[in-house]
Amino acid sequence: MDTKLTLKLEQTIIEKAKKYARNNETSISKLLENYLMKITSDQDVKIEITPLVRSLSGIIELSEDSDERTEYSAYLEKKYQ
Repeated sequence: MDTKLTLKLEQTIIEKAKKYARNNETSISKLLENYLMKITSDQDVKIEITPLVRSLSGIIELSEDSDERTEYSAYLEKKYQ
């Protein structure tokens, strides 16, 4: 059974939501219903890690003081010299 709900939102949010709903051929009511259904659904959904991903875990060993961003930047600089 559908029930009416009144919300107070910032005007800019309402305008953006209307535009989004129009572009996706739906209604704001349906958007909110889907969102609320998603966040209130069973939170205990366990994500299955595939055997391939599990086998790759721990392959790369980094020292305690390593910085991934610095390492990657150095790699890119060397690659594109």
